[in-house]
Amino acid sequence: MQSILSRVEIKQRETSIMSARNAFYAQSGGVTAVINASACGVIETARKNPNKIANVYAGRSGIIGALTENMIDTNKESAATIAALMHTPGGAFGSARYKLKGIEENRAEYERLIEVFKAHDIGYFFYNGGNDSMDTAHKVSQISKSMGYPVTCLGIPKTVDNDLPVTDNCPGFGSVAKYVAVSTQEAAMDVLSMAETSTKVFILEVMGRHAGWIAAAGGLAGKNPEDAPHIILFPEVPFRKREFLKRVRECVNQYGYCVIVVSEGARFANGKFLAEAGTRDAFGHAQLGGVAPVLANMVRDNLGYKFHYAIADYLQRSARHIASDVDVRQAYAVGKAAVRYALQGKTAVMPVIKRVSDKPYRWTIESAALGRIANKEKMLPRRYIRRDGFGITAAGRRYLEPLIKGENYPPYINGLPKVAKLKNKPVKPLTGTKFVV
Repeated sequence: MQSILSRVEIKQRETSIMSARNAFYAQSGGVTAVINASACGVIETARKNPNKIANVYAGRSGIIGALTENMIDTNKESAATIAALMHTPGGAFGSARYKLKGIEENRAEYERLIEVFKAHDIGYFFYNGGNDSMDTAHKVSQISKSMGYPVTCLGIPKTVDNDLPVTDNCPGFGSVAKYVAVSTQEAAMDVLSMAETSTKVFILEVMGRHAGWIAAAGGLAGKNPEDAPHIILFPEVPFRKREFLKRVRECVNQYGYCVIVVSEGARFANGKFLAEAGTRDAFGHAQLGGVAPVLANMVRDNLGYKFHYAIADYLQRSARHIASDVDVRQAYAVGKAAVRYALQGKTAVMPVIKRVSDKPYRWTIESAALGRIANKEKMLPRRYIRRDGFGITAAGRRYLEPLIKGENYPPYINGLPKVAKLKNKPVKPLTGTKFVV
């Protein structure tokens, strides 16, 4: 009986290869408020093409799910649950900071990927992440072909840092930008109301290791010189202590208070981060401590002002309740486009957002080769930064404003946002071997 069943399974596998094949989807790196909208775009579009894509398997904890053959069968989820991913923050299937090394350094990892892909008849690989993830997708597209099992590989952009090249902006950024702009405006009103007898300096630390896109978004909170934020500190502009303290004093004297938005990647002219902790993360990047307390102590010790500071940290990238409608729609669009490109036979590409116009804001989706994107960072252009280095220009405002437009509120139950509750049913392992990462 077992041998008959095995022959049937083999026949089904051969039939499957001739028609529909399976897809592997993985989330990578730090998640965003809208990464699950991209997942929704992938899964819903795949389900509309059952003659080409049989199942979408999601990696549990990203690419690690493929290496360890720990995958989730999204076909076990209802249409309503998949649709609910549109308003669910975090990474629905789990993400990971795990970078595949070059094939010369660790061929075993790539051989293991191909082993798992072969066993599960996976012909499509959708990798939803940032710079390092696009590099991984590019490598897999090249190496799978050289190993005799070509896989159609598509990168799907995701990063709150907004630092992927080629694309006008990155899904995830618009929502974190909206959160930072709103938080800056609201906190500034609080500080202003108390400044006469209490706090005179407020510092908001935001993400952005090398690029100041998120910090720049804080500048949307005000348009006039007296409006907060009064100072923005970008990684692209070397920090000069004397000029900074002078500007803080001027703001307090003129406006009665000073609100500062600072990127975690603010650094001195010699390139050293203000808050470098001396450790490294899983991708080899410098692990940063907290720049806000560094600046706060600087203000206290040199100017004597009472201060408060806040570190947005995970709050800024998980705030789905205040997501930008533009961002949600773009996140879904790139997931949908990735599947469509794959079915058209395109590989080693990433859907990119092309801005057609600012007013009215219009955009479209195109494809770009992963080789143009992998391991490259897009810095905040100098033309978006004021000449004094402490704020954004009109050009920067024109770029940023459309990205935070519109509200896309989640449904609420008992006062709290409703989120997707996935079954996350595992896919049965077929290789018979284990792999340790």
